Amino acid sequence: MSKTKIILAGGFLGAGKTTLLWEAARRAAARGLRVGLITNDQAPELVDSALLSRSGLKVAEVSGSCFCCNFNGLISAIQEVRREAEADVIIAEPVGSCTDLSATVAQPLKQLWGHELQLAPLSVLADPARLSPILDGGAADLHPDAAYIYRKQLEESDAILVTKTDLLQPDELATLMQRVGKAYPLATLLPVSALTGSNVDEWLDMTLTRSDAGLRLAEVDYDVYAHGEAVLGWLNGTVRLHGKPATDWNFFTRNFLETLAEQLRSKRHSVGHVKVAVESGGLLATGSIAGNAATPAVRGRAGIGAEAKLVVNARAEATPEELNKAVREALNAATHSEEIAANVAAWRYLQPGRPQPTHRFANVFFRSPAEAGISQQPLHV
Repeated sequence: MSKTKIILAGGFLGAGKTTLLWEAARRAAARGLRVGLITNDQAPELVDSALLSRSGLKVAEVSGSCFCCNFNGLISAIQEVRREAEADVIIAEPVGSCTDLSATVAQPLKQLWGHELQLAPLSVLADPARLSPILDGGAADLHPDAAYIYRKQLEESDAILVTKTDLLQPDELATLMQRVGKAYPLATLLPVSALTGSNVDEWLDMTLTRSDAGLRLAEVDYDVYAHGEAVLGWLNGTVRLHGKPATDWNFFTRNFLETLAEQLRSKRHSVGHVKVAVESGGLLATGSIAGNAATPAVRGRAGIGAEAKLVVNARAEATPEELNKAVREALNAATHSEEIAANVAAWRYLQPGRPQPTHRFANVFFRSPAEAGISQQPLHV
């Protein structure tokens, strides 16, 4: 079997990683490539897995810890996808609050598994709504230590993808890209929109043809990093819903999201990211909240019927108990108003522990002196 291309697409919570992965995987498959996907989270029951599995592609999940702290789990997932899908390309989405990926994931992949895998440039996605305040030196409605993680993700990247560009005017985008280029002159810069498809093929071309990956290491204070993750409460849950035969599950999805957004705002819990998926009769609606000021967005159709399954993933600056209370109250309000019975199938809320990487390289692993020279040069698509 030839080498499999591994594309790591990181970025902070709410950056639009899953949406871009879906679109990129679809386009790569249309080129005749065999594509696999790997999702990652601190707990199981992922909206991302539920969504991406509908692509018809092989999806593996690394849950319970991040890629860096469960490197062997990542390798097992890669081997599973290679074996079952005979994948030419595997796109992997790390936990949104994870950084130091170059030292803990990219370098060991290159040195220990370079005989089987070829790593693409480490891509980091950045949402303009948070990116602009971060460039200004602010915290983008995040705890300062969570904003520290955001900055470190950008600092270690080989490529920075400014996402959701369909929400910006051309002059706004041009100004933002100039600012990003000035702040991170060694990274490849690319504005993308998964919604319109803008530059998705260009990103694919870059990742499929280049192997200059993990060229830089960030200096990371693990005390600050650990606290930046610990300020976030995490909740993953799956609920079976039973309503009237004419229950409109898209209406329920939006109602639940809007109620939860208000709950979190009223309790001053800054939102990292909230994702929900509601499936009924083979149809799927997904929704998200990215940041406190964002309007809940719902895509797809869950249809009308008596039964549905809800998967909710919530990340917010709150204790796990506070987050659990907010989500439970929103769920109770949304189900009560529609006379829907809710039976919890799985429910877990937690606070991430201190990152303990399996490997952490102190130096960049270069395959040749020529590649070492590339690391100090700006790269372009």
